[in-house]
Amino acid sequence: MISIKINDKSFEAEENKTILEVAKEHDIYIPTLCFLKDINENGSCRMCLVAVKGSKKLVTACNTTITDGMEIYTENNKINEYRKKTLELLLSNHNKDCESCIRDKKCELQTLTEKYNASDGKYGLYNGNREIDDSSTYLIRDNNKCILCGRCVNVCQDIQHIGVINKNKRGIKTTIGCAFDFDIKDAPCIACGQCTLVCPTGALTERDDTSKVEAAIKDDKKFVIAATAPSVRVALGEEFGMKVGTNVKGKMVTALTELGFDKVFDINFGADLTIVEEVTELIDRINNNGVLPMFTSCSPGWIKYVEQYHPEMIPNLSTCKSPQQMFGAVMKSYYADKMKLNPKDIVVVGIMPCIAKKYEASKDDDIDVVITTRELGRLLKRKNIDFEKLEDSDFDNPMSIGASTIFGSSGGVMEAALRTLVETVTKKKSKNIDFKEVRGLKGIKEATYDVDEIAVKVAVVNGIGNAKIMIDKIKNNEVDYQFVEFMTCPGGCINGGGQPININKIDNIKELRTKALLDDDKNLPIRKAHENPQIIELYKSYFKKPGSKKAHELLHTSYQKLDKYTKKD
Repeated sequence: MISIKINDKSFEAEENKTILEVAKEHDIYIPTLCFLKDINENGSCRMCLVAVKGSKKLVTACNTTITDGMEIYTENNKINEYRKKTLELLLSNHNKDCESCIRDKKCELQTLTEKYNASDGKYGLYNGNREIDDSSTYLIRDNNKCILCGRCVNVCQDIQHIGVINKNKRGIKTTIGCAFDFDIKDAPCIACGQCTLVCPTGALTERDDTSKVEAAIKDDKKFVIAATAPSVRVALGEEFGMKVGTNVKGKMVTALTELGFDKVFDINFGADLTIVEEVTELIDRINNNGVLPMFTSCSPGWIKYVEQYHPEMIPNLSTCKSPQQMFGAVMKSYYADKMKLNPKDIVVVGIMPCIAKKYEASKDDDIDVVITTRELGRLLKRKNIDFEKLEDSDFDNPMSIGASTIFGSSGGVMEAALRTLVETVTKKKSKNIDFKEVRGLKGIKEATYDVDEIAVKVAVVNGIGNAKIMIDKIKNNEVDYQFVEFMTCPGGCINGGGQPININKIDNIKELRTKALLDDDKNLPIRKAHENPQIIELYKSYFKKPGSKKAHELLHTSYQKLDKYTKKD
């Protein structure tokens, strides 16, 4: 520990910490724009400039290490004038249609502009002359709003290890884009959307599909179904200022009903169906010398990654559709028959924490529209629904009982699968169904379980940045697994690319959302997918048995090699 002063107050602080870290620990405000802890700490935006006694120049707090006896000042006229000037220079090169921007009131540049009373016209008004890339089904890039902070580049390269975007050109012509100016749809982007989570402005956003939802609800000929993923319920409240990790499941159902959906279902039902089919497939592979290890197939960003970057591993992928796609398939077959509805009149809307789910839905007809947690928040506000004051209500039946809430966090798919795998193989009830070894935010988690005197070896890969490490180990015969879970986003769906922006920069946001899901799991009346009575009835009356011919026709899929780059026109 060493002694320092900040704004004439004395503090004891750990050696090797930065000024920004120490200031944050003591709730001393220092503004940042480019900074992201452990991702982007290069001080390029200059907003975190502070004064250090004895230094002739202001220093960047985000990457300046404290020293014993250091005296720091975070605010004075000179510092504030520098910050204001920096903001005014950024504004002179920024499209300021704030009121119509998706990030209005959640934009870091806007917040700082208001705080420092920066003028948007002091250095000229920006007219907007850069192209908007809206080529993909899931993402929009508007470089007219980009401040070149580099966050998106760093998260794509250093966290996800994809590196599909970078700073192109030089000087005042610098822009963020794909190599050779390819459009997003023609580049090897995996649609994870992590770039949208870290962008401080509206330069990178999800494609907004709320108008499609509104149109469907207004159409009297359409029967519109909302299907919500588990991670949405523990993040949606943040859109309305509620505490991180608040489970708003009941309010969410009420809100969706007020929006005009005909039915509101829990995608956990689809997750349970996925587990039953996936476990059946795994057992079949183990017993019949199938391709092992089998990889999970729930995360569409991961599927796109394999198809583009590692097509040689396609045989390892489970053929099971994701919970979203299985749910849609069942709605337009079994449910349509049961309710005497024309499948063409059913509109299934997936409400997801994930931008890649938009890409997934565009590949077939199971799901008609996907909106993210953020889009749902905006839609509710637009309809003047006072979310916090809503009463709780339950999901509609008969497609809403589910045991797979934990799907939303890293390791959750594996844990849900193990609960069913163990009891299916042993044909005995398990005393313990909490497989805690596969939980948590570690990059790669491994565990071995004794299942009927057979050692079942499993692994969980947290975030696509760790995928190549695992794939290389498997290809080099360094590891021996039967089953491996891959999640595209660090932390899993709770940190999906469509989740609320962490505008307050809470360091443990993934942990808080994960805890909320685990708490929800503890209180579920049914915690094993194969014991879900609605799943049992579905097989009894429709699919006959897991892995049946009909189940394969509706609930399974295939994959194909994708070119990394498509040819430009």
